[in-house]
Amino acid sequence: MDDASQYSIRSYQASDRVAVRKLCCDTGFLGHPIDPVFQDRELFADFLTTYYTDHEPESSFVLEIDGQIRGYLLGSRKPLQHQLYSFAHTMALFFSALWRYRGYNERSRKFIRWVIGHGWHEVPAAPRSVPHFHINLLPDARKVSTTRALMSAYLNYLYRFGERHVYGQIVTFESRRGEKLFERYGFKVLNRAEITKWKAFYPKSVYLSTVIKTLETAGPLSAYSRRQTSSAPVVLRPS
Repeated sequence: MDDASQYSIRSYQASDRVAVRKLCCDTGFLGHPIDPVFQDRELFADFLTTYYTDHEPESSFVLEIDGQIRGYLLGSRKPLQHQLYSFAHTMALFFSALWRYRGYNERSRKFIRWVIGHGWHEVPAAPRSVPHFHINLLPDARKVSTTRALMSAYLNYLYRFGERHVYGQIVTFESRRGEKLFERYGFKVLNRAEITKWKAFYPKSVYLSTVIKTLETAGPLSAYSRRQTSSAPVVLRPS
């Protein structure tokens, strides 16, 4: 994405579902396609996106560049609903993965074994009664300005509903400035844990960090918009 490109942030729409699921899989392996690690894109996207796109779509936003979705923020301000759904949905996906297991290649089978044997205790703890989000952008869209624009839309959405805190879980590794980037938005690192599922593909340490922010510092939407660069204006459009 160069300085001449125009981008906009808008609310998620049902017609965005296919593009969001594809983007999820295209960034699933440390910002790159998940395919070398896990071959079942349908199951991968189901696990990471279905709740947000199908059960709380009003809390999500997408980034468009030249009319194409190049990033998203999937959020939830209904923690209890999300937790109840996630428990039932995870169990359903677990049995689905076991049913398909014999048809997977060895790398995919190894990924499933990691999820069952290690995934549950390598994920750092997170607040249970606080809204949260996941953010993903394609490589050409990973800019401070686009990340800030997505975050601004979501933080102000939460602020309008009177929410007081929000957390996210971000992947950090050698060249990815995750924690430092979110500290610029007023987030503080709550805890972090090393994630080992990428070891066979990326030998250096990868961490998952829980970051949290107090929304009392959130300003009106116009204040966030004024911080965007004039060469890449942010247009917030209702769905």
